[in-house]
Amino acid sequence: MDFKDYYQTLGVARDASADDIKKAFRKLARKYHPDVSKEPGAEARMKDINEANAVLSDPEKRALYDQMGSGHQPGQPFQPQPGWDSNFEFSGADAADSSDFFASLFGRAGGARRSGAYRMRGEDHHAKVEIGLQDAYRGASRTISLRRPRVDEHGQVVLEDHTLDVRIPKGVKEGQHIRLSGQGAPGEGGAPAGDLYLEIRFTPDARYRVDGRDVHETVPVTPWEAALGGPIDVPTPSGAVTLTVPAGSQTGRKLRLKSRGIPGDPPGDLYVVLEVVLPPADNDAARRLYETMARDLHFDPRRTAGA
Repeated sequence: MDFKDYYQTLGVARDASADDIKKAFRKLARKYHPDVSKEPGAEARMKDINEANAVLSDPEKRALYDQMGSGHQPGQPFQPQPGWDSNFEFSGADAADSSDFFASLFGRAGGARRSGAYRMRGEDHHAKVEIGLQDAYRGASRTISLRRPRVDEHGQVVLEDHTLDVRIPKGVKEGQHIRLSGQGAPGEGGAPAGDLYLEIRFTPDARYRVDGRDVHETVPVTPWEAALGGPIDVPTPSGAVTLTVPAGSQTGRKLRLKSRGIPGDPPGDLYVVLEVVLPPADNDAARRLYETMARDLHFDPRRTAGA
C-alpha cells in the first residue's frame, strides 16, 4: 500500500485553513465531476478528490492524518504502526467508497457520523488507550491523557490535551470498551453530552501473547532444567508461581496453568511456553564443558530431523 498525499491531491498547503480546503475542493469538483467533465480519467480523479476532502475537511481525521503521515512522500510504501492512534479521541469513521489507504487509517464501516442532522444529545466519542496486562488481572485506577482536535479561530486544526481519571475493571479484555458517561461531545440546547468509549489495548510486552482471556508467556530455561526437569520460579502477571518443568522438555513446550489467565467467568488459562537458552561459551571452563558434551553425547539434531 502506498502513501497518499491528500494535500497534494487538493493542491493546498499543509497549513491550509478550512476555507482554503473548501474552496480547493469546489474548484476541483467543478473541473472533474464525471457528470460534466470532459477531462480524461475524471471519474477516478474525482474519487481521489472526494477521499482527500473527506479527510482534510474533517478536523479529527485531518489531525490523525497529519500525525501519522508526517515524513511520508506520495507513492512511498506505507503501513501504519500498531497503536499509532492510541490516546487519540475521535467521533468515528465514515464508511465510504474509499481506497485501501483510507480504510487502513479510518476503516470502511462502523462509527459512521451522521453529519447534517440536528441532534439534541452530544455525539459519542471514541479513543484507544493502552494499559499494562497486570491492570487487567488486578483492576486499577489510571489517569489518562487524550488529544482532541478542534478548529481554532484561524481555521487551523489544533490538538487539545485533556486528562481523565479512569477505573480499569478487573478482568477487562483487549478490544473491550469502557464507557465514560457524559464525557463525549457537548449536547445542544441544554441536552446531555455524549459518552466517551475507551477501547482497551494491552501495552506490547515481548513476554506475553494474549488470546481472549488466555495468556501465553515465554519463559527461558537452562538446558539442564529442560533436560533434567525440576521446579522453577516463574514471574507471571498475577505474581510469581513455582511450576515443574518435565524432564526432556524442548523449546516450544507448553505448560498450562489453569485459571491463571485474565480473570473472568470463566477465567482464562496461562500457558507457559518454554524457551531453552544456551549459556555462552565465553570462557575456558564453558568451552571445555561444550567440548565434553560434543565428545560424549554423540548428539546430532539434524540426523534425528532426517537431514
